Amino acid sequence: MTSIGLLGIAGSLRKASTNRGLLRAARANLPDNAGLEIADLADIPFYNQDLAEKPASVIRVLAQIGAADALVLASAEYNYSLAPALKNILDWASREPDNALLAGKPAAILSAGGGMGASRAQYHLRQICVFLDLRPLNKPEVFANAFAGGFDVDGNLIDEKITGLVGESMRALVAAVAARR
Repeated sequence: MTSIGLLGIAGSLRKASTNRGLLRAARANLPDNAGLEIADLADIPFYNQDLAEKPASVIRVLAQIGAADALVLASAEYNYSLAPALKNILDWASREPDNALLAGKPAAILSAGGGMGASRAQYHLRQICVFLDLRPLNKPEVFANAFAGGFDVDGNLIDEKITGLVGESMRALVAAVAARR
């Protein structure tokens, strides 16, 4: 079977981020015909149309987005919205001619945060996906409460129920990519 390449992008830059932990869980629960690379956004500057040339860090991540068959987006909730680092890289990617990096690309959305598992951030991200012409999965929805014991001190997912949902989401995403081929 042809290998399916996924790119995980977490909005949280923290080393022990639970959203990066969701991406690690996604990588560990992929079907055999898929692989997941995790993008590093730590050195991505804010989008600024006045920049004459794209910084090397932006070029690197945009190349990863372009090479990926689908995206796995993980976002914490900051003030009822998605993490700025995630929004920023989507802004950079959307400025490519004809939205070539994002248009029609399948995506899975995962979120970890307080009480409602960053649900408000996830729904805001889904609105952004409409404009960007990304194709987020509708089911399963993956919301994880980052403070209810489902993650270890390093941000790794240890909750079996959420791990199962993450695996289900990855299988659905890989199936969505395969259906497009």
